[in-house]
Amino acid sequence: MSETPDTTIDLPEPSELLAAHRGALADGRLTFQRCSACQNAWLPPRDRCPRCLADTWAWETASGRATVVSWVVYHRAYHPAFADRVPYNVVLVDLEEGPRMLSTVIGIDGGEGLAIDLPLQAEVGHEGEVPVARFRLAT
Repeated sequence: MSETPDTTIDLPEPSELLAAHRGALADGRLTFQRCSACQNAWLPPRDRCPRCLADTWAWETASGRATVVSWVVYHRAYHPAFADRVPYNVVLVDLEEGPRMLSTVIGIDGGEGLAIDLPLQAEVGHEGEVPVARFRLAT
């Protein structure tokens, strides 16, 4: 007798910072943090600058413009939740404002057409009830 695979995706522990970031995404805005001391910009949200460890920072809203730094295309699902998505890409992008983030490029087949420095545009999608930033090829 075969069991039905568990397709539940583990989510990060809830926090006020994560709630603020997801709230902005739910409103259609991709936000990131910028350090008041050294001007470093980062994602995902955290309470201190990962460069200088200062705890003084502010939220900023990204334009959504980004470029591809690197990517991988998965042809095998390493988690049952992604089985119906293969092949799918995971992309490291540089947002125009500075932070890097991992995401996916939608609207393409696997990794078709991906290239380093390829311009992208962010849009908000959902994984279940959770808003997430995804990207499309910029037009």
